[in-house]
Amino acid sequence: MEKNKHFKTVVALDFNKYALDTFKNNMPDSEIICGDITNDKIKEQAIKISKEKKVNMIIGGPPCQGFSLKGKKLGLDDPRNYLFKEYLKIVEELKPEVFIIENVKALLSTSAGWFKNQIIEEVTKMGYFVECGVLTASDFGVPQARQRAIFICSKNKNISLPEPTCQKNITVKDAIYDLAFLNSGEGEFEQDYKMPATSKFQNQMRKGCDKLYNHQASNHSKIAIQKLEMIPPEGGKEYLPKEMLGKQKYSGTWGRLKWNDVSPTIDTRFDASSNGTNNHPFLNRSITPREAARIQSFDDKFVFLGSKVHVREQIGNAVPPLLAEAIADKIYKELGDE
Repeated sequence: MEKNKHFKTVVALDFNKYALDTFKNNMPDSEIICGDITNDKIKEQAIKISKEKKVNMIIGGPPCQGFSLKGKKLGLDDPRNYLFKEYLKIVEELKPEVFIIENVKALLSTSAGWFKNQIIEEVTKMGYFVECGVLTASDFGVPQARQRAIFICSKNKNISLPEPTCQKNITVKDAIYDLAFLNSGEGEFEQDYKMPATSKFQNQMRKGCDKLYNHQASNHSKIAIQKLEMIPPEGGKEYLPKEMLGKQKYSGTWGRLKWNDVSPTIDTRFDASSNGTNNHPFLNRSITPREAARIQSFDDKFVFLGSKVHVREQIGNAVPPLLAEAIADKIYKELGDE
């Protein structure tokens, strides 16, 4: 949201220490709280700091594991939805002007929209207008087909979801062509750019950056590299002999990204060549954390901290910054003059 200059993150709460380390490193002015939102002391601390800092907006993606066909019986009272309930408790306490709920796309359609209606009912009871729908990242200049359910809840007026800002898709080539110089096992946490930018998007991502961070290729096994050598551009496991297929059941495994298309959704296992369609378009390796971050639309100056596993979780679980910016722009446009 900070990509819109009128928004400032002043406090962040999470129980994942590594995600908070990265957050603090990139947003040094924010205050971070590491702990479980269900712990009363942690909750009180978050509320106290938020009141001191006059927080007027809350953003969160509380997991809703109970939002499945089986969970309908208990609805919002399903114990698996406790984090969602805790999120709403903080909203009730702080009464912000605006709050946003971000979640998986399926949340809106499960049980013919029953859960979506439950949330709208709950939020409306709290005195907020609610608008919700699915946003597709590629509509907002993100080189990825990621889709997320977004609820914009506002105290004073209805705020509709942003309209697409991008007429023509930003492709994988637009996003990462200038980073195509590492083989399996190569790269450093910090290094120099080796190739010039070849697109407007790359220039945008590189702005204000002298060094390249998090561009380290996975050290694949010999057999994994042999398999990738058999797969041509835009190909996948259909090019592998049966005896080399292993147990992967999904058609997308061992797939290469397509230069002239958007990427499928980046997940938390993008560095494993057998995981899905996340191998480099022509190099024999999976994409690096920096390439995945570019596909998520993170600027190169946004540096990820932690082990390989923690970094890929942070990137794979993130909401694309350019999508968040579009939401921020829409809210500012509706409320900025008030």
